[in-house]
Amino acid sequence: ASHFLLTTNDKTVKLWKLAERRKRASGFNLRNDEGQLVDCNSLEMLLVPRYRLMEDMVVEPVCRRVFANAHTYHINSVSVNSDGEHFVSADDLRINLWNLEVSDQCFTIVDSKPANMEELAEVITACEFHPQSCSQFAYCSSKGCIRLCDMRSNALCDHHSKIFEEPEDPSTKSFFSDIIASMSDVKFSHSGRYMLTRDYLTVRVWDVNMERRPVETYAVHDHLRTKLCALYENDWIFDKFECAWSGRDTHILSGSYHNLFRIFDRATKSDVTLEAARDVAKPGQVISAKKVVSVGGSGGGKRKKNEINIESMDFNKKILHPAWHPERKDRKSG
Repeated sequence: ASHFLLTTNDKTVKLWKLAERRKRASGFNLRNDEGQLVDCNSLEMLLVPRYRLMEDMVVEPVCRRVFANAHTYHINSVSVNSDGEHFVSADDLRINLWNLEVSDQCFTIVDSKPANMEELAEVITACEFHPQSCSQFAYCSSKGCIRLCDMRSNALCDHHSKIFEEPEDPSTKSFFSDIIASMSDVKFSHSGRYMLTRDYLTVRVWDVNMERRPVETYAVHDHLRTKLCALYENDWIFDKFECAWSGRDTHILSGSYHNLFRIFDRATKSDVTLEAARDVAKPGQVISAKKVVSVGGSGGGKRKKNEINIESMDFNKKILHPAWHPERKDRKSG
């Protein structure tokens, strides 16, 4: 069976067909089994190529379509429609709607570019189609709000149907407030009832029927609040972390620094911190939980084996793009 994969770089989206191959053709006349050309004058007889069974299965990618020349700014997200025929691609100022069968034409459904670029107040950071309603989609911005739009109302969805935003507490406002409030990802739950968003320090769960505030808030790396100045000076504060739902929407996954990722249980409100390392990536091996502590360890004495000192964290190692296995609840990747 073949599967299709949609990928993007800064400006171009590509549609790939992935096929599993257990057989390959061999016995060519002008090429040997390694694919090297042979001298046609040395041929003594005409060979008929045949398919032979391979020892290992090979996944063969084939690029089917290229969707290019539609974005002025870097693409930050792509999302496939539930009808299986369309997808959207979003950059800082525009969201384009494509048909998977047409690669040379698209329609702009959101255009937030002001007439004067000096008046630009926010940019689009991520976009996601509703998993069930093919006419609805949501996108988040650098201002920390999510807009829910319906393509049935207007061809150009500059006017949203709902906006989700949590009022900021004036007592906690600081120089970094606008930066850490910028949302870097939005994901609909599989049921379509909730939306999951990620800003720099937290992940939030929103009910699509309640715009005033999120119904759940989880701190991903709250221990970094005292390090915002250093993070700003090294540009780490601008890192864009993504988030993911488990297959049954019961757990939430998001990444952090030092190759750490957090899993939150929505029912018990418990969480666990795990490290993605090569020495624990063996099949069937259980990953032990980690804990980030301040200087001196959690007990004030010697640091335990499962503890990571906040001062020794490697901020160049980070998990930005986590994903949950669609069927198995114990499998994640980043």
